Amino acid sequence: MMRISTTLPSTRTGVPDVAMARHLEDLGYDAVGMADFIVGDGTPAFDATLVLAATATATERIGLEFGVLSLPLRPTAWVAAQMQTLQHLSGGRVILGVGIGGFPGSPFWRAAGAPLKDRGRWTDLALRALPGLIRGEPTSLGDQELTLGPAAPVPPILVGGNSEAAMRRAVLHGDGWVPSLISPEALAKKAVRLREIAGELGRPVPSISVGGHAVLSDDPAAVEAFTRVLVEIHRMPPEEAAAVPVTGGPAQVAERLHAYAEAGAGMAGLSLDGGDWMRQTEILAEARAMLPPTGE
Repeated sequence: MMRISTTLPSTRTGVPDVAMARHLEDLGYDAVGMADFIVGDGTPAFDATLVLAATATATERIGLEFGVLSLPLRPTAWVAAQMQTLQHLSGGRVILGVGIGGFPGSPFWRAAGAPLKDRGRWTDLALRALPGLIRGEPTSLGDQELTLGPAAPVPPILVGGNSEAAMRRAVLHGDGWVPSLISPEALAKKAVRLREIAGELGRPVPSISVGGHAVLSDDPAAVEAFTRVLVEIHRMPPEEAAAVPVTGGPAQVAERLHAYAEAGAGMAGLSLDGGDWMRQTEILAEARAMLPPTGE
């Protein structure tokens, strides 16, 4: 059956409502997702690792999904130490989504001393080192060899991005590939190319986890606002943008999830826009329950 995740709502003071992770756990969600979007211009944003660490203490089973962590923003050794720690604190529930980052040149990137160029190369080097560091093995980083302890299980590593470079990175260094803001039809075409890349490199085909947004309430204004962002900020053609948000009741949502599954996705992570987050989480869970078992 397709796996599902979503993000946490905000409290009245605007911080992630970690207590609501228990609601997702009770509904059978597979993971709580947390984005990494600190820009530094005053836009509200929270450290993903700290939020997921708090989520770990409030839950028992649900996965803790980075969706996705910008590796060039952080020293690789520090990322490894955090993942080791979070694996121990959570009982091995981390799902490590990673990417090259979407805001190079922003105030936060500059203040953090993150590289503005060669982000792909930085990410590749980090991905080569992270598994050994998390496993507690002696690992070289530049001219320094280090060993971190206590050793922890390496979490599933999912590589985000819709580009061919991201697909190649997922094949070479990841367990999965995470495209986002993509229709099932477009995903099916990219999944064919993913299999081709894996064949060219002689590597296993990564799993596919699709990321997106849903408005599962009667809120046309929220749908319009989201598609406007896709057109004006992401430069999508209007007809392509209109096909991205997931909308409707359980039957419609189940149809969309099934289409993603048919295109090759094994997991869908949907941020819930619009009002009534609680009801929307229930609709998504109901929709997942309507899907046929995997393989049918």
